[in-house]
Amino acid sequence: MRRQRAARVRLLSLAVGLAAAVGPWGGAGHVSAQSQVGQALAVVYTEAGDTVGVVAFTQEDKSVLVRADVANLPPGYHGFHVHTNGMCDPATHFTSAGGHLDLGMDHLADGGMAGEMTNLYVQADGTGMLSFRLDRFPLSALLGEAGRTVVVHAGPDNFRNIPSRYGVTLDQTTLDTGDAGARIACGVIRADSA
Repeated sequence: MRRQRAARVRLLSLAVGLAAAVGPWGGAGHVSAQSQVGQALAVVYTEAGDTVGVVAFTQEDKSVLVRADVANLPPGYHGFHVHTNGMCDPATHFTSAGGHLDLGMDHLADGGMAGEMTNLYVQADGTGMLSFRLDRFPLSALLGEAGRTVVVHAGPDNFRNIPSRYGVTLDQTTLDTGDAGARIACGVIRADSA
């Protein structure tokens, strides 16, 4: 419990420091994919510019450790994805972040696009923590010239999990977003120089 609290304090401290240094909406300053950086961070903001958390990505051999720590978000499950563009423009309701990161994976055979991660659960008090490893992308894919973003959606991602027995043909919204709904928070992924 003490280790979790210490990790949470460190993540939130990093978020505050990074937020002060770069501001909420991203822009220039992306790191080349050739960088040998071992960790990247995204400070996550609402459309109003309020900081609601931080997401850390750490390269670990052949997988990436993803850690998220959020607060002041609506309770429940939320779609949680890496998006293609390194911009979080609130005037576009964060559509400036583009679609889910796609590294040429077969949408059905590989279980979706590379940027589709597990859902983020937020407790009744508005806080949530998440930690998992994945091998769907290397850290270098998050730090290209165009940058990338992390997006939190209003609802859960159903991962196109509608059984065929229902006789429903999946529409484009389900295929593209898993019906996760509006984008409620966004953060530009940047190399962690600490």
